Amino acid sequence: MDIILKYFPHLTDEQKRQFEALFPLYSDWNSKINVISRKDIGNLYEHHVLHSLGIAQVINFKPDTRIMDLGTGGGFPGIPLAILFPEVQFHLVDSIGKKVRVASEVAQSIGLTNVTFCHERAEEEKQKFDFVVSRAVMPLADLVKIIRKNISPVSHNALPNGLICLKGGELEHEAMPFKHKTTMWNLKEYFTEEYFETKKVVYVTI
Repeated sequence: MDIILKYFPHLTDEQKRQFEALFPLYSDWNSKINVISRKDIGNLYEHHVLHSLGIAQVINFKPDTRIMDLGTGGGFPGIPLAILFPEVQFHLVDSIGKKVRVASEVAQSIGLTNVTFCHERAEEEKQKFDFVVSRAVMPLADLVKIIRKNISPVSHNALPNGLICLKGGELEHEAMPFKHKTTMWNLKEYFTEEYFETKKVVYVTI
């Protein structure tokens, strides 16, 4: 938890309480339903919570922004972002029902009121959002193809509406088709831990 306060020192008492509750909750759920690799649960705050909050280093979402977290798994990046931005609405989607259940139980346990959940494939989601966020395992081109229909045409934030995802490694080739619409930030410029050495936030205007 200290690692979160290191980078986000201005949290309210409620936000601190919610972040602190994540470790016991995820440890407990993870022993029943594996949403985080067992050997990685000890790194929950660095590898999952802080990584999710990397998105908050590049954009400060305005109140009432609507965001879909695609392929949320156990709730990343959606739950940490929902704690950080209590006035922003998050819709967490995953095609694996038991993962959605863990995410929704965690959110309920910590009293998050700005999140909704849906067990479905992203292709089935019809609603419009300002942004889609994802800890992306799929290539950018595939992601953009799926979520294009979900991006609202009216922008309210400092960045125009689009896709914001957390990715690692060499992305130049992957971003090629969206060259003039893509911005990348290296998380090592914001977080000093070695884990973030190759991690990036990738934003595509849609």
